[in-house]
Amino acid sequence: MVRIIKWAGFIILGLVAIVCLLALWLVGPGNIGRMAFGWGITYDAEAPKLPKFSQPAILIFSKTNGFRDSAQIAAANAAVEQIAREKGLASFTTQNAAVFNDSQLAQFNAVVWNSVSGDVLTPEQRSAFQKWLAAGHGFVGLHGSGGDPSYKWRWYVDELIGAQFIGHTLSPQIQPARLNVENRTHPATRHLDAQWQREDEWYSFAGNPRAKGYTVLVSIDEASYSPRERIPLMLDRDLSMGGDHPMVWTHCVGQGRAFYSALGHRAKDYSEPRHVAMIAGAIAWAAGMEGTGCEKAAAQ
Repeated sequence: MVRIIKWAGFIILGLVAIVCLLALWLVGPGNIGRMAFGWGITYDAEAPKLPKFSQPAILIFSKTNGFRDSAQIAAANAAVEQIAREKGLASFTTQNAAVFNDSQLAQFNAVVWNSVSGDVLTPEQRSAFQKWLAAGHGFVGLHGSGGDPSYKWRWYVDELIGAQFIGHTLSPQIQPARLNVENRTHPATRHLDAQWQREDEWYSFAGNPRAKGYTVLVSIDEASYSPRERIPLMLDRDLSMGGDHPMVWTHCVGQGRAFYSALGHRAKDYSEPRHVAMIAGAIAWAAGMEGTGCEKAAAQ
């Protein structure tokens, strides 16, 4: 009996070690520290100094108090900065959340949240952001900005993103799939064919933003990939959404324009021409440069 107990203990310790190694491999030690223990989580109080903008400007924001993929964030920031230059927009890139104050936000037409994760804004910063957006400005959320398993700020996930992330493909994590482009008149998607074949890490959500009246631009055909989250010997979870699986959508927040895309997990996705063109169109729409706005929706 003693020998059996010892062997059972060894097996349990071995399984714990495997779990820890898998976690380190999947998310990295820095991410585990922030996500599991709160190490390195910060809230910003001192606002950054902004340059003087001589043209319309966008804010590029990439603070992470949760999971961070530094390579993806750097590539996406660079792509968005290039998009801004090509659109005749100034841009300011920061991880300092204290920029979310009334006077500084007023200098921007739109903000791009680039895989922002964790709770990043103080109550005062949240309020400033909500007022600014509803007054007629724009929000573009990219990939991980809608990819937290839980949120402290319910307005952000329930109203701004509009759907709670529940998981993404694993084993394999990156899979080819077929996207259905449902709206080909929006500035973000008018360059796309009706079907778009590409590979990515595919997100799933607890609810469907379509049910809230949001405009779905792109959905994914669940028959074209395996919507499962698998970790060998630990987890095998069905992530299907019942056939109607939105991936890119828009809606109005007061007079403000909100866009979210779950695409773009890898750094190299931000040199993919059709994906970059989609982000460029989304920014042009959110900044009020192209497409139909939200003034009528706010008046109803």
